[in-house]
Amino acid sequence: MTVESLARFYDFPAKVPPVSAMMAASPTTPLTKKLLLQNGKHEIEFTVGQRLAVIDGVNQWLGFPVTTEGEKLIISRLDLVKTIEPSLRPELITGLGPVTTVVLDAGHGGHDKGAVCIFGNEKDFALDVCARARRLLEAKGLKVIMTRTDDTFIPLEERPSVANVTPHSIFVAIHFNDSLANQEASGFEIYSITPQGEPSTQDKGLALHDLRAEPGNVTDAQSLALSESIYHSLLGNIPQVDRGMKRARFAVIRLARVPAVLIEGGFVSSTTEARQIATPAYRQELAEAVVEGIEGFKTLAEHKVPPKLVAEWRHETGPGLQAGPIVQTGGASLIVPTGGAAGITHAGAGTGGQAEKLLQ
Repeated sequence: MTVESLARFYDFPAKVPPVSAMMAASPTTPLTKKLLLQNGKHEIEFTVGQRLAVIDGVNQWLGFPVTTEGEKLIISRLDLVKTIEPSLRPELITGLGPVTTVVLDAGHGGHDKGAVCIFGNEKDFALDVCARARRLLEAKGLKVIMTRTDDTFIPLEERPSVANVTPHSIFVAIHFNDSLANQEASGFEIYSITPQGEPSTQDKGLALHDLRAEPGNVTDAQSLALSESIYHSLLGNIPQVDRGMKRARFAVIRLARVPAVLIEGGFVSSTTEARQIATPAYRQELAEAVVEGIEGFKTLAEHKVPPKLVAEWRHETGPGLQAGPIVQTGGASLIVPTGGAAGITHAGAGTGGQAEKLLQ
């Protein structure tokens, strides 16, 4: 479908520039590959030829790259239904219900140390964050189940099964990242289930197995909403590099039939981040931000109130919090505003109806 149709449907400026205007280059005008749509409530930045978009201030990976057809920008219809619609109008997501239990899954354990650095092991950092989050959640009246409470190895398939048999539950896995190829890699990222028919973020293209429905696909939209609520809270409360909201078919989220996410809370392969992760103060800060995101999702599920965006979190935190660098490609931005973008809020619910109408 065309970006122009999307813009019109969601009350972004209907007049999207032709591709030739975006791609024109001259000695005085640099090549422009980006389109930024703003309407005072939301903003989306698309990059021609890229899967990475910026939605309401955070990086979000699409299933397919933005392409062109003649003078029109084209996005995947699956990306419209599975990413853009639930991101812009989470209050319209169906199938949301009460959240009474949070299943916290500390990654690795036992013989599986996870990522290792001079300051300690991923398995221990993740368990500590979960224990801290548990205390915070229980203080708010939520029931918490931890897939492990000590240094025990739990098979991957057993972890989401705890949530699957627990009514009104969500599943949150805590991990820390590692990169052998790039010791400077840093930042947050979060994963929810890849929709059926789309490649996962780390995959370059569509494969036969991507067409298969997974158990986790029953909560595509709900899991994305949980991912967004937590990720906006993380970036809004902790100055970190934004590596993006991503999709994957990791076993713990693929097999979960409840809203499920996997959080990567920084890189133990980065000496700077590893030193930070090894401090109790940082792990407490991380736990608090995750819990705030869980609370935002609970409010959405029970009261249809969209969670706070990263800009709203930063406004509350104050001017002392500066965002980390954003992982993005180069190219100038073509801005087509109809309202101020600096103070994006959730006022209003858009045009009403469902995004599927665009596909009819």
